[in-house]
Amino acid sequence: MSERVCVIGAGSSGIAACQVFGERGIEYVCFEKGSHIGGNWRYRNDNGQSAAYRSLHINTPRSMMSYRAYPMPEDYPVYPDHFRIARYFDDFADRFGIREHIRFRTEVTDARPRGDGTWSVSWRDADGEEGTEEFSAVVVANGHHWDPRWPDPAYPGADEFTGEQMHAHAYDEPSQLEGKRVLVVGLGNSACDIAVESSRHAEQTLLSVRTGNWVLPKYLLGKPTNDLNGPAAAKVPLAVKKRVTTRLIRTVVGDMSDYGLPQPEHKVGEQHPTLSSDLLSRLGHGELEVRKNIDRFTGGKGVRFTDGTTDEVDLVIYCTGYKITFPFLDPEIESAPDNEINLYRRVVSVENPGLYFVGLIQPLGATMPIAEGQSKWIADLLEGQVVLPSTDEMRKAMRDAAAAMRKQYTASKRHTIQVDFYPYMAEIERERREHRVGQPA
Repeated sequence: MSERVCVIGAGSSGIAACQVFGERGIEYVCFEKGSHIGGNWRYRNDNGQSAAYRSLHINTPRSMMSYRAYPMPEDYPVYPDHFRIARYFDDFADRFGIREHIRFRTEVTDARPRGDGTWSVSWRDADGEEGTEEFSAVVVANGHHWDPRWPDPAYPGADEFTGEQMHAHAYDEPSQLEGKRVLVVGLGNSACDIAVESSRHAEQTLLSVRTGNWVLPKYLLGKPTNDLNGPAAAKVPLAVKKRVTTRLIRTVVGDMSDYGLPQPEHKVGEQHPTLSSDLLSRLGHGELEVRKNIDRFTGGKGVRFTDGTTDEVDLVIYCTGYKITFPFLDPEIESAPDNEINLYRRVVSVENPGLYFVGLIQPLGATMPIAEGQSKWIADLLEGQVVLPSTDEMRKAMRDAAAAMRKQYTASKRHTIQVDFYPYMAEIERERREHRVGQPA
């Protein structure tokens, strides 16, 4: 059959794939569970999977986050809110005629190889109609910030806690915090955003932190902090970059222990950083208090922490991340136990020809242009312009990538799909260049 591609999800990565395929003349159908594009960035998305809260702003400058085929408007602020981002995605889809290829309110329920190099994809729409179609390839772009990961195992006594417990995925707006004693668990970007907002609306806000991390402002030396990790920095030896950046942060911000946070045991760059221009000042003003990790719930609304201190709280918000799941794929086909998934260059399923993943990365930078670059490589493969290395070579590359990950980052479910923006973009470009058909050996 001629190339006909199934794209699963019309979020920021899915529409990047759609734009590239449309530009290259590759026939595609995009299935989207909700009524709109934008995925995680569509506030109150009716697909039920958006984690956006009303006050959410991006943590990556618009210049880095923009699709290369369609930059964000110059009148956007450096760090736009999600309403502007959703509008940008709408304009992107309209500019490239993507909507006519999307089946909205239609969920993919199963995708599996047919054994002849093609894929069988089953779907169900919001009216209950079902169907199965054949595709030459499947591109998974369902995101990885929609399936909440709760503490596992749950903290002792959690079942007897008489207050409210929620995951950050369910947080929406400050009315959920008004007049309450709130305990936020975590030190990632969402935890800091929610804790800062809570400190302005709740009766009391506590931040429970298990291990330390570097909290960086969104601007350093008058420039967006991500500029520290620009193309020039990518050429600096990793050990030197870690040492220089850590020294800079300590000079500008100080030690995390100065604010009552645990002092990180790692250098800057060994964990995904947390960006917040407000958290440290709220701590310094006493509007937000740090607590140790939860030890157990003690009955009623009581919480005891690992240092033996106790508090009474009305609401616990777990900012404990997300699971990587693919409900439409049989686990024997592809899965991510403990958020680990083995893909060649974070894109290609080695064991399942014709199965590709777009945007399944956690970058030190922005996902959107990476998804765009990944999609161009997939288009090259679909058109036969580029070939994959041998299976043995791909498996070796995956082992090497895993070893490099362990060397650079601390062991955590948060870092299983971590990439550095510029080196990874260069890696994808090398794949497109060095494995082009007809390229001299």
